[in-house]
Amino acid sequence: MRSDPAGEVRQMIEEWAAAVRAEDLAGIMAHHAPDMVMYDVPPPAQVRGLEGYRKTWDVFFPWLRGSRVFDLSELTVTAGEDVAFCHGLIRCGGTEADGRKTELQVRLTVGYRKVGGRWAVTHEHHSVPAE
Repeated sequence: MRSDPAGEVRQMIEEWAAAVRAEDLAGIMAHHAPDMVMYDVPPPAQVRGLEGYRKTWDVFFPWLRGSRVFDLSELTVTAGEDVAFCHGLIRCGGTEADGRKTELQVRLTVGYRKVGGRWAVTHEHHSVPAE
C-alpha cells in the first residue's frame, strides 16, 4: 500500500481543529513535538515547547466558549517523505471580556517533520492582517 503523506497531514490538522472546538487539550497537543515553536495572535508572540503551548489554550478557551466557531478553509497541504507544511484560513469566533461577540479571519501555517516515524508539529503560526 502506497503512503499518502499529504492525506495524513490533512487528517491531523482536521483532527486538531475538531479538538479545539471540543476543548480537548490532549487532542490539540497529540501531534506536537516537544521542541515545537508557535507564533500567535495574542501575546506572547512566540511560545516554545509543549508547556508554553498548553498555557496558550487557558486564554483561548474562555474566549471561544461563546461561539465554538473554529472552521478551517482553503487548506493546502504539501508533504514529502519527512517534511510537510500546510496553510489555510481559520474562521474563529469568541466573546470579548465586555460580552461582545467577535469573529476573526486567522491565517494558519503549520510545519511538520517525521519524528520516530510519525508526523509531529514543529512550527505553528497564527496571524491576522494588520489594520
